[in-house]
Amino acid sequence: MEFLSTTLARVKPSPTIAVTTKAAELKAAGRDIIGLGAGEPDFDTPQNIKDAAVAAITAGKTKYTAVDGIPELKQAICDKLHRDNGLSYTPSQVSVGTGGKQILYNALMATLNEGDEVVIPAPYWVSYPDMVLLAGGEPVIAEASLQTGFKLTADQLEAVITDKTKWLIFNSPSNPTGAGYTWDELKALTDVLMRHPHVWVMTDDMYEHLVYDDFKFCTPAQVEPRLYERTLTVNGVSKAYAMTGWRIGYAAGPEQLIGAMRKVQSQSTSNPCSVSQWAAVEALNGTQDFIAPNNEMFARRRDLVVKMLNEAEGIRCPVPDGAFYVYPSIAGLIGKTSAAGTLIDTDEAFATALLEETGVAVVFGAAFGLSPNFRVSYATSDAALTEACSRIQTFCAKLT
Repeated sequence: MEFLSTTLARVKPSPTIAVTTKAAELKAAGRDIIGLGAGEPDFDTPQNIKDAAVAAITAGKTKYTAVDGIPELKQAICDKLHRDNGLSYTPSQVSVGTGGKQILYNALMATLNEGDEVVIPAPYWVSYPDMVLLAGGEPVIAEASLQTGFKLTADQLEAVITDKTKWLIFNSPSNPTGAGYTWDELKALTDVLMRHPHVWVMTDDMYEHLVYDDFKFCTPAQVEPRLYERTLTVNGVSKAYAMTGWRIGYAAGPEQLIGAMRKVQSQSTSNPCSVSQWAAVEALNGTQDFIAPNNEMFARRRDLVVKMLNEAEGIRCPVPDGAFYVYPSIAGLIGKTSAAGTLIDTDEAFATALLEETGVAVVFGAAFGLSPNFRVSYATSDAALTEACSRIQTFCAKLT
């Protein structure tokens, strides 16, 4: 009898965590490493949010809470969704979990049966397919290309939906590309979903507030109100509020689904950290004044990275609409050999050689379902980004 679960054999460890861990190990060993793999802002959590956490500790708010969130946080989430997205929910339609990842996982565990299909546009966040597999479903990858701005078209979505399709996982702005869907682009997708009433949509809106230039964020249930009863709108405080370590994600949707997710959470982690919940109340209800200046800094870093990468031989880097990632193509480098003799036959080989020969850590595109590309997180200092991009330029120039 096998000791380990056969389900576990269907999944792989997170490649982004692996890259970050490898970079940290090399740095600890004395190497000059610039890590561009981490998906978190380098800003500190705003002071008013930290003060709210301290006040919660001082007031003794350190006990168990309701399984899926305190009433005050659920109400703050309802207020946020109404204020920012024009969506009306009651606290009974809200679930709070230990990060957005748990929320997504709970929803998949609560709804998927063997053979159920989940449509996932690629490039995708690395965890989507593996969470579907863990929950017993089958990921169906719909590949978007550089030519469509890394965005799924209505025709592509129509082509992959079957009678087994249960969910579409939708992420805008995207991790890893930063691509954002306009209202009209999203309306084209929701029109397809309206023709297939058995398909639900799980929206990952984690980068909602991190948008640049004239891009306007919108979410599916906002664009097509008739999808409200089969939409799970997922968000969290990690990115815009620089609260990655606080681990608070949330979702709003139909009460039956929220209740099923609550049941899953009650038998796994139970409630999220009580102190983090009170901090999240302040994040959502308190001042939002820091978001705009933070975005200005991100936009400047984005422009710096895009310019320098497009100056590197064989790299083509589009300009993203949001998040804090770029997803350049290295199609022009495939088949070349590095200065140390490594054949660049895949984007994983490129990322490995880049780390070993220059000390720059990026995540290879195959981890996100679309090659040959790599992901750069520009959530770090201008100086680090400039030095990293300079090393990438030199690395590419030496390929033969």
